[in-house]
Amino acid sequence: MNRRIASTALLAAGTFYLAAAAPAEAKWVASWTAPPHAPLGTEGRFAVATFENVTLSQILRVSEGGTQLRIRLSNRYGEAPLEVGEARVVRIDDAGAEIPGTSRSVTFGGEAGAFIPRGAPFLSDAVELDVPDLSRLKVEFYLPGSTGPCTCHLTGLDELAVSPPGNHVGKPFEPVSTAQYRAFLSVVEVDSPDSPGTIVAYGDSITDGAGSTPGANRRWPDVLAERLQQAGKEWAVANVAISGNRVLSPGMGEAALARFDEDVLSLPHVKYMIVFEGVNDIGSRFGWKENEPPIAGMDQPKIDTAQMIAGYKQLIERAHAKGIKVIGSPIGPYKGASYWTEEGEAGRQAINDWIVHGGAFDAVVRLDTAFADPEDPQTMRDGYHMGDYLHGNDAGLKAVGESIDLSLFESREEAGQ
Repeated sequence: MNRRIASTALLAAGTFYLAAAAPAEAKWVASWTAPPHAPLGTEGRFAVATFENVTLSQILRVSEGGTQLRIRLSNRYGEAPLEVGEARVVRIDDAGAEIPGTSRSVTFGGEAGAFIPRGAPFLSDAVELDVPDLSRLKVEFYLPGSTGPCTCHLTGLDELAVSPPGNHVGKPFEPVSTAQYRAFLSVVEVDSPDSPGTIVAYGDSITDGAGSTPGANRRWPDVLAERLQQAGKEWAVANVAISGNRVLSPGMGEAALARFDEDVLSLPHVKYMIVFEGVNDIGSRFGWKENEPPIAGMDQPKIDTAQMIAGYKQLIERAHAKGIKVIGSPIGPYKGASYWTEEGEAGRQAINDWIVHGGAFDAVVRLDTAFADPEDPQTMRDGYHMGDYLHGNDAGLKAVGESIDLSLFESREEAGQ
């Protein structure tokens, strides 16, 4: 063998060795989400929080597990840059106790802290940690300076603990206060090479879990995630709902059309989106007196059925442009709710007829009928709502989560991955 041939052979062998030794490409999926919304005021039940020189601890449960994770913080609505002094993540058991050996420091570009610009998200470095499916995590970070009004997700339904003054990351502390919203923490991504991708649940308070038991993970997307794991389908489920949200108009969060890019398209490997939203558009259009909304900022321009259908079509077209299949559900029953009217019911029926028969969605699931009273389908079934004929309780949300046909979601092999 001459020298040139030998060199070529060695080069080829070396290239093969490097390729064989290289780690598998990471497959990031959105295993948990809590999209933020703008502060809603300084007083009353929706008063916005501010923090300074404290440590926040937040509990959550991921859907899909993996071998690495990274967290995404958000200063989307901040009035100034947000300073994070230190952060960590640790697995916890069902009783809330930390699991020994699972505590990890979280860094940002190799640094212990971060300055997050106004309006920006901020993704951490990857953290090496074995994260089982459906496991619980505690995320802590220290906020040394004044945060201003919080970029928060109001319906957190799990514990947020605020420390006494100082940096208590990795140290036990007696909370000065606790709450059930999400502060600055918006996404947990997990590296799961076995996962086919992310399923997004896009909606309002019914999907956000209002009415379910706090700390119990009984929202209908939680039920769906559990069923998928039990069936051996390694999908991540991202709950991207905001309580009070609407398709066309802002108020409790930016409108579904306005927040779509940041809250859906920014997530990794989204393959499916379930859309279950619209009751607030109808209720606030027909059920509240004009110019007298019950919550500041929830005023509603006049809308009609055609505009609602156009809004859904926009979501579908924008999702399809990114290769995302869109599964629609008719708007759920709400007769008996404070903003129900006969005119609004007529609008719901017309919109639902299009959702079911219009052919625009890739598939349709009947989350509406899972909630409905068989004797009066305009009304939620007794024992399925929290007493307001609008929001599901644990039983109702379980019925909705169990009504979804899992065969809608291809396995990794079926998807040809």
